[in-house]
Amino acid sequence: MATYYLEPSRTFSEFLLIPNLTTKECTPANVRLKTPLVKFKEGEEPAISLNIPFSSAVMQAVSDHGMAIALARCGGISFIFGSQSIEEQTQMVRKVKGYKAGFVVSRSNLTPQHTLQDVLDLKEKTSHSTVAITEDGTASGKLLGIVTSRDYRISRDPLTKPIHEFMTPFSTLIYGQSGISLSEANNLIWEHKLNCLPIVNDQQNLEYLVFRKDYDAHKENPLELLDGNKSYIVGAGINTKDYMERVPALVEAGVDALVIDSSDGYSEWQRETVQYVKANFDVKIGAGNVVDREGFLYLVESGADFVKVGIGGGSICITREQKGIGRGQASAIMEVVEARDQYFKETGIYVPICSDGGIVHDYHITLALAMGADFVMMGRYFARFDESPTRKLRVGNNFVKEFWGEGSNRARNWQRYDTGGKSNLLFEEGVDSYVPYAGSLQENLDKTIGKIKSTMCNCGATSIEELQRVARITLVSATSLVEGGAHDVILKESSLSEESH
Repeated sequence: MATYYLEPSRTFSEFLLIPNLTTKECTPANVRLKTPLVKFKEGEEPAISLNIPFSSAVMQAVSDHGMAIALARCGGISFIFGSQSIEEQTQMVRKVKGYKAGFVVSRSNLTPQHTLQDVLDLKEKTSHSTVAITEDGTASGKLLGIVTSRDYRISRDPLTKPIHEFMTPFSTLIYGQSGISLSEANNLIWEHKLNCLPIVNDQQNLEYLVFRKDYDAHKENPLELLDGNKSYIVGAGINTKDYMERVPALVEAGVDALVIDSSDGYSEWQRETVQYVKANFDVKIGAGNVVDREGFLYLVESGADFVKVGIGGGSICITREQKGIGRGQASAIMEVVEARDQYFKETGIYVPICSDGGIVHDYHITLALAMGADFVMMGRYFARFDESPTRKLRVGNNFVKEFWGEGSNRARNWQRYDTGGKSNLLFEEGVDSYVPYAGSLQENLDKTIGKIKSTMCNCGATSIEELQRVARITLVSATSLVEGGAHDVILKESSLSEESH
């Protein structure tokens, strides 16, 4: 006879936090969000900790090297998507590990033969106001000049005007030579009142750009997630098919942590993959996803350094709809956390839990942490930002970014889902969609973290560990959900909608 779980499968939206006494010490400035990424023994420090409890999802539309650098700068970690060739994925890992804070590879490049219209089109696409003009239009070509918004006037210059007629030519540029230190570069920026300093090699080929704003950003990001060599920490997603070829290449590239990317992690394939990695490499590996005690213990006993929890709760995931498999994210977290705490009590080994999926509102992150998750993994949240790798498009009067699931045909990620060795997807477990464009990662992350810290203060906690110990959580009814929003009033139209009429 089948086993029945007659308690309803709960989501985060069915719970609220009940305030505890907020002491004078409980201010957002005193809240610390440091959290373990990988397992550790009681009384010892984890090999890798996050400075904020955020990781970006293992998705083509979310986690490339650009996102990994941006999120590590803020204190979190990205797991670079594995649904690409081994060479391309390892190249992304190398870009993150080789990235020198403050030294940016130019992402907006044109040739002198391009026109002002090309500059404006590129600016619309990338939001970058500085364009490097190189001989071949690449990021590493011979630098011939720079174009900024001060070099042209849209009201006076024809859109067909060639760039070489209005760019600031190399002969008049202040630049740095290859090998210059960040402090020396910043000294040049301040001395010459520059916004941007190009760095070139002996052949005049462009290597990096150093921006004044990045100097300020470096000072503003004390939580940067760095390894012992002052390089950014980065993760990578792997599958259970080509791991014997992919993992050695990723380790050689310098990856700090791996995670098996799968919609269902309770499998012998995952056990074999984890055991292979632990037997052959000194690299941390997470596994998942699971939604119950049995799945968690199976992966932990296989050697997993952390476990991802959640099946079917992602915004673009239709696994539950297609296969009838999954569980409400809150119910899954509660059961797995109970198993994790019992395992810790029995063995003295603490295995971090990553809550993956089911997060709609910012307060759901705080709920996931209060319920016992150590960090969250999000896709839609990060896909909205400038730093995600997808295109920014205009749909109607709004800007959006493309967002598709790893289980969609667009991702062609059959190795993640197929278990029979076929080379194509028989059916999809994800959709292809848009998400509203939201601007820069840091600006949005600061707002979200501000909410989390404020809520933690209401709960009388100044750390995630304390929140998990003292949090009081209540189920809510359907009518209390209505009560929690604006009700029984006539809302004024926002200034945004007024302007659009």
